[in-house]
Amino acid sequence: MEQIPFISSAPNTLGIELELQLIDPRSFDLTAASDELLAQMANHPIADRVKPEITRSMIELNSSVHEHPMGLLAEMREMRDALVEAADAVGVSVAGGGAHPFMRWQERSISDTPRFQYLAEMYGYLARQFTVFGQHIHMGVKSGDDSIKLLRRLSPYVPHFIALSASSPYCEGVDTLFSCSRLNAVNSFPLAGHMPPEVKDWYQFEAHLSQLREYGLAESIKDLYWDIRPKPEFGTVEIRVCDTPLTVERACQIAAFAQALAVLLMREDDPSDKAWLSYRSNHFQACRFGLQGSYVTPSGQRLRLIDHLRALFQRLMPVAEELGTGDMIAALRDDAMRSGNDARWLRSQFHRLRDLPLVVDAMSNAWRGEAAAAAPAEPTAVLRRRIRANSEPMQALSASEPGVSVPLPERLH
Repeated sequence: MEQIPFISSAPNTLGIELELQLIDPRSFDLTAASDELLAQMANHPIADRVKPEITRSMIELNSSVHEHPMGLLAEMREMRDALVEAADAVGVSVAGGGAHPFMRWQERSISDTPRFQYLAEMYGYLARQFTVFGQHIHMGVKSGDDSIKLLRRLSPYVPHFIALSASSPYCEGVDTLFSCSRLNAVNSFPLAGHMPPEVKDWYQFEAHLSQLREYGLAESIKDLYWDIRPKPEFGTVEIRVCDTPLTVERACQIAAFAQALAVLLMREDDPSDKAWLSYRSNHFQACRFGLQGSYVTPSGQRLRLIDHLRALFQRLMPVAEELGTGDMIAALRDDAMRSGNDARWLRSQFHRLRDLPLVVDAMSNAWRGEAAAAAPAEPTAVLRRRIRANSEPMQALSASEPGVSVPLPERLH
């Protein structure tokens, strides 16, 4: 059995990757502009932190390693501003969000790198459908054993990350009725899901990957599209379930949440094996209903996810104060409890604007750090494909009942 070296990292350090949308500012559709944008940034100091993704309508920002999320936030703001400036120079816009609200996967172009071309050949149309946008959070650990320990302890909290970050309610012109539709694309891949429950240390992980290789099911860890996976060459555990938030502020708040949660969980015992019994159901509930989904605890208690999250924030705050991130995590808590997630904000924008291209425009403005523009009195004179959401959002269904008024949030973070 081949051993996999694990490069030790300083515990509790973190970094993030953000996959971002490249938008045509006239049609508000995705545009295949990653090559031009990368060329524009070639001589910029952050050029090595801006990467292509599987299709040419995507770009990825990679942070450096940070001990404190406030340092991460400062860097991400600088990178955002540099990326926006370069995008303006080549005539495109940039947006967060887990999925473009009305793009057609058939129109996507695969990036010209050997791995992406291999994926397109291997997975067919799934590769183009993989034009979805996620935030990956890396947390440093000392050893391979610690990475497996942290991965197992984080697994019952996958729904919390999904619900807090969800920002993909619209897909191909319709309201999917999901808070997070992005993970439906990820779950199409054969090695998606979670690490087998029987893997409890690094040796067992090596043995599992060796068996996958022996059977021809995987060549490397890159082929494991798990919700959380070890990243031995970085010395990290990588959380992969988050949609890309609409702002860098929310992205860094979620990273701070992950850091504090990791510190808390490494002081506790492993969850019971029963935690895996409800894994897929909890995952689905968080994708479908977001913070209002049902959640089954490892002990079998069933409650609303938002109630479990509220109690979790109470447990986290002392750790956050130790780490100096109390303000960031309190801001995430307060905004989630008051206004919900980005998926709810996007639905509120559609209710206000009644036009998905204008929702994309609001997403681009949010990424720049600008407030959503007021709805125009007359249709804007731009060339765009008119798209309507064919399914009414869930909030509107409740509001249609006599005497029921459902407030929709106008505030974004």
